[in-house]
Amino acid sequence: MRDESEHATTVACQVTVAVGLPGDPAVLLCAQLVYDVTDPYAVRLSLGAPEAPEPVDWFFARSLLEEGLCRPAGLGNVLVSPPHRCHRGSVAIVVRSATGSARIEVPAPETAEFLRRSHALVPTGEESVHVDIDRGLAALLNSCE
Repeated sequence: MRDESEHATTVACQVTVAVGLPGDPAVLLCAQLVYDVTDPYAVRLSLGAPEAPEPVDWFFARSLLEEGLCRPAGLGNVLVSPPHRCHRGSVAIVVRSATGSARIEVPAPETAEFLRRSHALVPTGEESVHVDIDRGLAALLNSCE
């Protein structure tokens, strides 16, 4: 584990996940959980990272992942459920899109440690300090041209 420094801007955690598609057996994949202070409310789950030429990325609220460690959470495209009797060591993340859905089992201890490290970088309630409103507004205006 790397040391947390005052200059760190990201937290990353390599994990092996079990990905199950409806009607198919689960497949083990390399994945990465990433937290970046430039998007302080979100985490990224990158499937196939870092070896895959084109990993599949899902972005969702850090608070959703944290709540999902304790109780079922989420609406819409991302749902998170805590460990239960059939999968005691993993958090279930269900991702949905127009083309289908997948259930991703992420190791619970690594997820909890990842969240702890992300909160050491940006504590809950201090996310807005890291939001660059001017940069976001400029990006929006540039995309309209």
